[in-house]
Amino acid sequence: TLDDLDQRVKEAGLEITFRQSFFSDPAAPVRNLKRQDARIIVGLFYETEARKVFCEVYKEKLYGKKYVWFLIGWYADNWFRIKDPAINCTEAEMAEAVEGHVTTEIVMLNPENTRSISNMTSQEFIEKLQKRLGKNPEETGGFQEAPLAYDAIWALALALNKTSAELVKKGLRLEDFNYNNKNITDEIYRALNSSAFEGVSGHVVFDASGSRMAWTLIEQLQGGVYKKIGYYDSTKDNLSWYNNDKWIGGAPPADYTKVITTFRFLSQKLFISVSVLASLGILLAIICLAFNIYNGHVRYIQNSQPYLNNMTAVGCTLALAAVFPLGLDGYHIGPGLFPFVCQARLWLLGLGFSLAYGSMFTKIWWVHTVFTKKEEKKEKRKTLEPWKLYATVGLLVGLDVVTLIIWQIVDPLHRTIEVGQRWEGAHGVGVLPRGCSRRWGDAHGIFYGFKGLLLLLGIFLAYETKSVSTEKINDHRAVGMAIYNVAVLCLITAPVTMILSSQQDAAFAFASLAVVFSSYITLVVLFVPKMRRLITRGEWQSEQQDTMKTGSSTNNNEEEKSRLLEKENRELEKIIAEKEERVSELRQQLQDRQQLRSRRRSSNPSHEADNHFSPGLSAAPAPPAPFYQPNLPLVRCLVSEQADKLGRGNCDGSRVHLLYK
Repeated sequence: TLDDLDQRVKEAGLEITFRQSFFSDPAAPVRNLKRQDARIIVGLFYETEARKVFCEVYKEKLYGKKYVWFLIGWYADNWFRIKDPAINCTEAEMAEAVEGHVTTEIVMLNPENTRSISNMTSQEFIEKLQKRLGKNPEETGGFQEAPLAYDAIWALALALNKTSAELVKKGLRLEDFNYNNKNITDEIYRALNSSAFEGVSGHVVFDASGSRMAWTLIEQLQGGVYKKIGYYDSTKDNLSWYNNDKWIGGAPPADYTKVITTFRFLSQKLFISVSVLASLGILLAIICLAFNIYNGHVRYIQNSQPYLNNMTAVGCTLALAAVFPLGLDGYHIGPGLFPFVCQARLWLLGLGFSLAYGSMFTKIWWVHTVFTKKEEKKEKRKTLEPWKLYATVGLLVGLDVVTLIIWQIVDPLHRTIEVGQRWEGAHGVGVLPRGCSRRWGDAHGIFYGFKGLLLLLGIFLAYETKSVSTEKINDHRAVGMAIYNVAVLCLITAPVTMILSSQQDAAFAFASLAVVFSSYITLVVLFVPKMRRLITRGEWQSEQQDTMKTGSSTNNNEEEKSRLLEKENRELEKIIAEKEERVSELRQQLQDRQQLRSRRRSSNPSHEADNHFSPGLSAAPAPPAPFYQPNLPLVRCLVSEQADKLGRGNCDGSRVHLLYK
């Protein structure tokens, strides 16, 4: 049977891709069938083995809409419901596994109500047979094949009868038959081969090889019951189809996995929406840049390092421009332009990040470096040299340029094809065109790693300088806020984008929206407060007004007060030192005069005595007033006016120095 099937399959132009055989346990062969992605499976085994096979089929889920099984059709109708101790599957599991399988068998009972050569119809034959058996036909082995056996006996009888007549002509008899008598054997064979009559199983005829040529019945198990879905007449090569076949999933399964090469493109609605946001962001960056340049003479703008802010605006513009090549794919451009698009993505994003984030990072780095130096360098630390800031940004940009150039030379970008997952419904796979390099992971890992370190360092510096105030960079707190937002967005988006790289819509949405929102936040945080300040206060009208208002601004007044107090403290210390020196001189003069007076008194004792006892005087004369009497509260009065400015009007001469240390 297997050899005949193999030959007929080859003649039909079909192919048997995989064969499996088993002795007693079909578990391993069934697993191999699933591993080989078998879809149309022909089973050639007896009923007992069929139950073992389909128990394993249920366990391996080798049934359903993707599979179809062809079995021998002469099993009992309830073969899968029979309890078998050799299997460990329930009746329901077996019914689920065998549902939808197809059987083919020779027509064993003539479906037409015509009388056969025995003068019986097929129905009359079955009734007589059941009376002879006296029990349930389903429990009788060979009951279904009985019409074939009955017709086979008739065919042999007719062949022998015909052979007898032919042998008489040759002077031979049937009684002379033996297996070595070739003449009689040939006559019997020719008689059987030429037999043609109507039997209870249908029209009986044999082919040249001696095989019975009869109709083939095609049945399908539907809802646990075998349904006739067609007949095949091999004598006329005619197929009669009833069109009542039912398939799980609505259609016959494919005989193999069909690989459909389909390019998956980015959603155009998503691309257009993000492009509009990026365009508006570029317009906002241009407005901020023009505002900063136009108001560069204003004191408040000058104290925010406008050149660095200009670099930030330019960097945001480049980063937003990278959104457009980031969304270009095979839908818009040909394969030859992919390398240029990939390069544009890297260059625009890399340089945009270095300019925008690098300028903000430089501000925070300078503030942190200056205000964390030792106390003895506090005067030196307030000196801001702008060229150092610009050089730092230039260094970051230069590193990116060198890295990208080396990357382009060593491992130039090119277009690659990524094969996606299978599409279960269409039995196909999707193909996603992507632009990347041969060592995509290594190069991007280094590139993203360096940027990630800058982001983490920027977060640290922004946190460390959150309470610092300086007039040299009056917007460093806004810069810190922008760094927080940019760092969080980038650190989350970069790994998520790499994970979702096979899902083009999700990957583009994450990457592009992160760039757009980072740029928007940076521009709004840095420039909108400046615009609002200048518009509401009119500080662009004159630099003198700007100076007055800047001195009273919230961000600068604390440092300005501190600077003025330190200067005033030094002046007051100098005044106090001069006054103390003057006091010492006056005390010395007073002491000298007192000594001189004492000597004069001791040289005129008699005169003093006369004066003491003079009757004309009723009272002693008042002593002469000293030349100078030191008065320490006078010193306090000299400095009290200055001390009042410090909020310390109650001044004491013995504590004057403590007020200014």
